[in-house]
Amino acid sequence: FITPGNLVNILKQASINGILAFGMMFVIVAGGFDMSVCSTVAFAGILAAMTGQGNYPLIVPLLIAMLAGLAVGVLNGVGVAVGNLPPFIMTLGTMTAVRGLALLISNGKPVIGLSPEYKAVAASSICGIPMLAVFLAIIIAICSFVLSKTVYGRRVYACGGNLLAARVSGINTTKIRVSTFAIAGLLAGLSGFLMTSRVTIGQPTAAESYEMDAITACVVGGVSMSGGVGKPWGVVVGCLLITVIANGLDIMGVSSHWQKIVKGLIIVLAVL
Repeated sequence: FITPGNLVNILKQASINGILAFGMMFVIVAGGFDMSVCSTVAFAGILAAMTGQGNYPLIVPLLIAMLAGLAVGVLNGVGVAVGNLPPFIMTLGTMTAVRGLALLISNGKPVIGLSPEYKAVAASSICGIPMLAVFLAIIIAICSFVLSKTVYGRRVYACGGNLLAARVSGINTTKIRVSTFAIAGLLAGLSGFLMTSRVTIGQPTAAESYEMDAITACVVGGVSMSGGVGKPWGVVVGCLLITVIANGLDIMGVSSHWQKIVKGLIIVLAVL
């Protein structure tokens, strides 16, 4: 278990889930919930793969993936904050629709033929540290700074703590709530780009149940499902804990079916 190769593998496994978990953290801290990030990862990954076959510079598939994720996030935010739909219902609808969109544009088939530069994004490393982990570290630093050191971060916590009190104190709660869903979508788009690079194909069925891993990392890390409470370092610990448990169970040869049971128990026990 404690070998350099496996520790690097744990970092790679934790990176994509960690990026998703930080997006989920913004939504949950603000009092929301997002079930659609898994479908957004697949949708963004398909679009990134289609533009990442060597005809365009590498920045193009990255921007396409992040903009696609941002669009889904804004749609969720508008539905929840403006349309006053329950977050679970709104994101459940977009989860289904966006997954269908990913299947539609790919004709239900994997997108292959990625350029060597695209494949190298996830395969490369800096001083032995996987590039995926570098992306995660950058996201952690930015999100931690925003949540703990900026006025915007305080307002996100305020909306989750008491939405009515935040509104009457002068905070534009609609804009804050839309922005948190937009951040979750943006980071899901980035995850789609990175996942496509890692598996070297764009898969319309990719990232199924990833939203549960992101939620689990948040809950285990101390983020309250009722909103207003949660620390970035807790999400990091939660994400690494979930990844280490899954990795350990894999090494022990435990069935993937049992792993789902373990994750479910972890969520319940953490909340309890």
